[in-house]
Amino acid sequence: MVDYREILRLSNDSQISQRSIASRLHCGRDTIREVQKAAQEAGVTWPLDEDITNEMLRSVLFPGRYTAESAYAAPDYAYIHRELARPGVTLTLLWTEYCKWCEAEKTTPYMYTQFCEKYRQWARITKATMRIQHKPGDTMQVDWAGNTLDIHDPVTGEVSKGYLFVAVLPCSCYAYAEVCGDMGQENWLKCHVHAYSYFGGVTRLLIPDNLKTGVSKNTRYETVLNRSYQEMAEHYDTAIVPARVAHPKDKSIAEGTVRYASTWILAALRDRQFFSVQEAQTAVAEKLEELNGRPFKKREGTRREAYLAEELEYMRPLPSVPYEPAVWTPELRVGQDYLVSDGKNKYSVPFDLIGEKVALRLTGQTVEVFYRGTRVAMHRRSHTAQRDPIVKMEHMPPEHRRYLSYNTEDFTQWAASLGEYTAAVVRYFLSSGKAPEQGYKACVSITRLAERYGAKRLENACERLLSYTAKPSIRTLTLILKNGQDKLPMTESSELHKESGPHGITRGAAYFRKGGASK
Repeated sequence: MVDYREILRLSNDSQISQRSIASRLHCGRDTIREVQKAAQEAGVTWPLDEDITNEMLRSVLFPGRYTAESAYAAPDYAYIHRELARPGVTLTLLWTEYCKWCEAEKTTPYMYTQFCEKYRQWARITKATMRIQHKPGDTMQVDWAGNTLDIHDPVTGEVSKGYLFVAVLPCSCYAYAEVCGDMGQENWLKCHVHAYSYFGGVTRLLIPDNLKTGVSKNTRYETVLNRSYQEMAEHYDTAIVPARVAHPKDKSIAEGTVRYASTWILAALRDRQFFSVQEAQTAVAEKLEELNGRPFKKREGTRREAYLAEELEYMRPLPSVPYEPAVWTPELRVGQDYLVSDGKNKYSVPFDLIGEKVALRLTGQTVEVFYRGTRVAMHRRSHTAQRDPIVKMEHMPPEHRRYLSYNTEDFTQWAASLGEYTAAVVRYFLSSGKAPEQGYKACVSITRLAERYGAKRLENACERLLSYTAKPSIRTLTLILKNGQDKLPMTESSELHKESGPHGITRGAAYFRKGGASK
């Protein structure tokens, strides 16, 4: 048998002549020319898959020539392949039509199983792919380019990568490209927003790859989109249909445009040095205009002209307000300090959510906190690390709010409203330390004693306490109220001498004169 595989392999090398091939394979030059012509007509090119045999090649290159196959009518596989691209056409329908044709020509048709097997064999050898007719304004395909740009730090000289995002409209091949400092979710969403703005409209469908920033799960049974990505799609009223896993041809136009952009944008800028992402974005935008203005090789016009003439009027209108990219964090448990973190700063949530799980929605300007789907807090987002957490008063427990509202003037006015002795005790606490704030704790304790025992009893207790010492304490004041000493009359015989020296309470001579030491 003729070695069809070796003929195709050697014919792929332009340096090897037909005479040399015929000499190596011990066959005539007419055979070489015949095989080359048949392969060109059938669309068979080298390289071929390793398991494709010479018998399989012969059946494709010369169908019906040999006696083993002459009893059956060879189908027109190229016609079958073209028809399958039309809506609703199946192999079963085409086999039925083929059988009718054979009946009219009085030839023997292949059975359905052989018919399908031989078509798939032909499609595999010729590497035929289905041509999808894209509707204008129907689909936008997106992807990241594999190649990158180098971004040089002007101070340290450190080199980082700039990643190229590409979006394309398959009908007109009109493209959008933007370089980013990373391939994170926030940049992924921003690039979509910028692409829609560049195109001046929205498509019905959006076809991305299965990257984690967009698709959480994609199986044959279900597709789970990232929450932020789904939110963006709802804002633009478009449907996200991810490409099948390991099926890049589902977004073949995007794959081809990525390669094209890698050449005419990234490779074209290979000798330029960029010192910031913004500088690289400006250069990429200029190259993008050149790319969309380049003439097609196999059709008239340019990408921009095709978009304006064929696709623009079919695009859906943009929403009145552009989407603000938002990133959802995994659920966080609220700590005892009723704070949650966006990774850089901490923000408060209502204190009654301590121990509960909440989700954060982060935009460029705001931090929103959601509990069971309901927004419970919102803060202005800070992009610089803050030393203290960002806390709202209404999120605090009542006692924490009261503590923050304490000040010297309020304590002094409150004590004066109860009486002169209470005011004297409070003045002592506020002035006994180096700063008034050191006495706030004692003053708070006095307010609690007033709430528990009443203003009148507190005033009497302060009067009795000051009669004992010039350095009152909360413990002594509490004992007086607890033991009810404030209810006893203040007699001259029971008064103790008050000494303001460094030794605290000092018993006077009257105490010993009346035998107090023996009691």
